[in-house]
Amino acid sequence: MSDQSYDEKKGAPIDQIISKDVLSDEDYDFEDPHNYSTHFVDEYNPRGLRVPTNEEAANLRRVLGHASYASYLICLCELAERASYYSVTNILTNFIQRPLPPDSPHGWGAPASDSSSASAGALNQGLQAANALNLLLTFVAYVVPLYGGFIADTKIGKYKAIWIGVIAGLVSHILFVIASLPSVLKHGSAALAPTVIAILSLSVGTGFIKPNLLPLLMDQYPEKTDVVKVLKSGEKIIVDRQKSLERMTLIFYWAINVGAFFMLATSYIERRIGYWFAFFIPIVVYLILPGILIYLRPKLIFNQPHGSVLTNSWKVSVITFSSGWISRWRQGTLWEYAKPSNMIARGREYYDAKKQSPITWNDQWVLDVKQTFNASKIFVYFIIFNLADGGIGSVETSQAGAMTTQGVPNDLFSNFNPLAIIIIIPILDYGIYPMLRKYKINFRPVWRIVFGFALAGASQIAGAVIQWRVYETSPCGYQATNCSNNGIVSPISAWQDVSLYILSGAGECFANTSAYELAYTRAPPEMKGLVMALFLFMSALSAALSEAVTPALIDPYLIWPFAGIAIATFVAAAGFFWQFRNLHIVMEEERIIREGLDRKDEEERRAHGGIEHDENLEPVTSIKSAVGK
Repeated sequence: MSDQSYDEKKGAPIDQIISKDVLSDEDYDFEDPHNYSTHFVDEYNPRGLRVPTNEEAANLRRVLGHASYASYLICLCELAERASYYSVTNILTNFIQRPLPPDSPHGWGAPASDSSSASAGALNQGLQAANALNLLLTFVAYVVPLYGGFIADTKIGKYKAIWIGVIAGLVSHILFVIASLPSVLKHGSAALAPTVIAILSLSVGTGFIKPNLLPLLMDQYPEKTDVVKVLKSGEKIIVDRQKSLERMTLIFYWAINVGAFFMLATSYIERRIGYWFAFFIPIVVYLILPGILIYLRPKLIFNQPHGSVLTNSWKVSVITFSSGWISRWRQGTLWEYAKPSNMIARGREYYDAKKQSPITWNDQWVLDVKQTFNASKIFVYFIIFNLADGGIGSVETSQAGAMTTQGVPNDLFSNFNPLAIIIIIPILDYGIYPMLRKYKINFRPVWRIVFGFALAGASQIAGAVIQWRVYETSPCGYQATNCSNNGIVSPISAWQDVSLYILSGAGECFANTSAYELAYTRAPPEMKGLVMALFLFMSALSAALSEAVTPALIDPYLIWPFAGIAIATFVAAAGFFWQFRNLHIVMEEERIIREGLDRKDEEERRAHGGIEHDENLEPVTSIKSAVGK
């Protein structure tokens, strides 16, 4: 494709790209074995499934493909990990913020009466400390994935990286139990040190598991492109890779929220029994993880790590953003400048002419880095979405604690977020999305994300209204949060807070699942863990932003955090739609270009006698082999 034909914002006409980079139907070679995938062979598809022609891609009926059923046990791993994680984090606010209730049975942290509106507590550090430590957990848990995803992609692979996370997480759960033992709680601040260490180790565990499980699951999908399958009836259909990965993402996200719903149990255990037992239960669930990983080891497909990912990405970025990059960006040729074929054409044979360091990447690498960069631009908007999704820090849980609970744990209501997701995802997967496909209505990822943002913003509007009503009806007026520690609460039922969690959960079903899907499908094969980590890193930035405003989370100003986030979310939704409204065109261009480069790469390997990894050749040949790939 020529430099002038690509416009990242508007996209070039797809037929122009096809004419240059994809074989026309007349030129399609039905005898070429490289047009066939042999992952599935039967009497109707004796040579396997075939890459579709342009006409077939445009006209044939599309269906979903399948990964192996065993690979879906990875979803059970995610369920167990998220169940243990949320079971702990859901009760941390009360554990840190509130004092040990008077006459707490056995000194375990539960209030003496099961029917009162008093909440469980232990460390008595206040709302700001509880908020700060919860945000520390979130921040570190979503910064570490940058390293966890990178080390998996470049050094040890996803499976080993997940095991590192499993071990760190187990240590964390044990430390939480130690911190909540009655003998430790008697000494007050003595429990704070193991709590902080447990928070940090839980963050490390999450950071190695989270960016690698979903990419590992999607790696199990056998086809790299859409393929044609012949049915028993003789009908030809397209097995749609994008929609298949969308289904896998929905199932994975559903498993996340089934796991998150386990925090219902620890909310009641905290309230009725006490903390050491509430922290012990997640260990039992967590032990499912290593058992499944051991069982799955011989059944999984593993992509080998690529050691030069970061090095080559850095070099490509240095060339791309070297002198004159602004004018190249305006001309639409920004990334073309770093392609080795173009570098050599303009007389540059070395990455560094003074040191004569060789060009160690090819044209495909430039596309990969470009896609990684473009995918990251999408994720920036999720800094705001994450704030709207769960509120700022612990403010939503604290709000419920300032209302009448009638013996219901104030941190129970957050369970309605995963419950909403558990209910909504099957409706989408088996009802709404199939109906849209039937009527050929393409509910594109960008539209789904914008709709998700709107729902999350609506949840914060509800929060602002409820907080205003709490202030207006509380015996303590606009000091309602402080009074709740003494059992003085607003007569308003805390069940009204359910609306916040249902709306934010519905928003996740559209926004987060679509972002996960885009993070994987737009990521180059050797950067999937890193790109997923970049998406997760947005949660860390959200936590950092929340941490910055934590000092303002005091009475009588708690209406404004809700209102401000609501406004910011709707503005972000509008900006996201404006910037990425043509993303589907850009993604199609990327797919076509990638397939064209892959074909050239395959032809060159055959010309070299079947060499599969030419990056291991001597530098003098790597420059030549880079040209034209």
